[in-house]
Amino acid sequence: MVDAPAAGRADQPPACPARRRAARARRPERALLDGLERQIVTTPGIEATRGGVSVATRAAAAFRLAGPLALGLALLALVCVYALTQGAASIPARTAVAFALDRLPWVTLTPDAPATWQRIIVDVRLPRVAAAVIVGAALSGSGAAYQGVFRNPLADPFLLGIASGAALGASLAIVSPLPIDSYGFGWVPASAFLGALATVVLVTILARSGGDVDGVSLILAGVALSSICSAISSFILLTGGQKAQPIFAFIFGGLNTVSWTRVAIALPYVLGGTLVLAVTSRALDVLQLDEEQAEHLGLNVARTKVIVLAAASLMAAAAVAVAGIIGFVGLMVPHAVRLAWGGGFRRLLPLSLIYGAAFLVLVDTFARTTIAPQEVPLGIITAFIGGPAFLVLMRRRRRWVL
Repeated sequence: MVDAPAAGRADQPPACPARRRAARARRPERALLDGLERQIVTTPGIEATRGGVSVATRAAAAFRLAGPLALGLALLALVCVYALTQGAASIPARTAVAFALDRLPWVTLTPDAPATWQRIIVDVRLPRVAAAVIVGAALSGSGAAYQGVFRNPLADPFLLGIASGAALGASLAIVSPLPIDSYGFGWVPASAFLGALATVVLVTILARSGGDVDGVSLILAGVALSSICSAISSFILLTGGQKAQPIFAFIFGGLNTVSWTRVAIALPYVLGGTLVLAVTSRALDVLQLDEEQAEHLGLNVARTKVIVLAAASLMAAAAVAVAGIIGFVGLMVPHAVRLAWGGGFRRLLPLSLIYGAAFLVLVDTFARTTIAPQEVPLGIITAFIGGPAFLVLMRRRRRWVL
């Protein structure tokens, strides 16, 4: 006698792949994860985040990062050496590098060169190059982070009002009765960070609609708040008298007054923000998908946005506090990196940091040597370079690259 269940199974046709896919689609969670995995793997500019990706794919991704990373580090080293040699006194590259390396505690070098050259390198050019590296990396990294959080190619620390808010905070610190000189440079970037963070919160609140952030509303809110902050800063400049004159440095941007003290105090802000962005880069990749899908994957979208925005605001605040308003760096460099090597944030963030630093070192060298002994404000040069270059990048691509 044939067993009834066995007979029933024998009467059924063998399961075909289409029927198995239909059965799997009836399980919503599994179907969502499978579809999202395919979207993450196949969508240009988004890295694979699931464990099912082959070792060869991971190795290829690491190789694609290693090449541009090595190229960027080599370019950064070259432009830094070039910047150390250029100025009123032309110093050989070997001597300039020797004086710079002699600052390291574990290196002892005694170049056969005049003592005046040593003072020029150690006290004037080297801190300026270090500040350009920090500011360029901070602006590029924070710009890439804001574009990732808001999924908007126009989101950078300037279009969202972040830099204007930071400049307002720094302006208030400059004209305040606090003895800023006795406290070093710490109070100014702290105030700039608070101004930037407040601007981020207000922009997000004003642009939020139905629990989501609309791109157009985001840009409009950022432009409006940026205008308000700039107006207040201008009022402080007009009424602050002689004490408010340093605010011009924030308006036009420049590194002519930088010192080792400013570099040392701004560096922890940028390093801390960079570390947070590096840890959250995988989450930023997932965040490029629909927020509901990201939540189903276990990502706390709201907390991720707050963490990334706080870190990026910290970096932008430190950059503005050191160098003032320098436009287009946080907007142009991440786009150039995307066009060259793709937009996965585990690749985009480190490359934006390195190439942004190299770009600003080169621009600062041009600013202080073109019409020496006078200097061209950095904001003017970056606007001349960034505006046309960004339009060319847009025309080549014919669409926004996310």
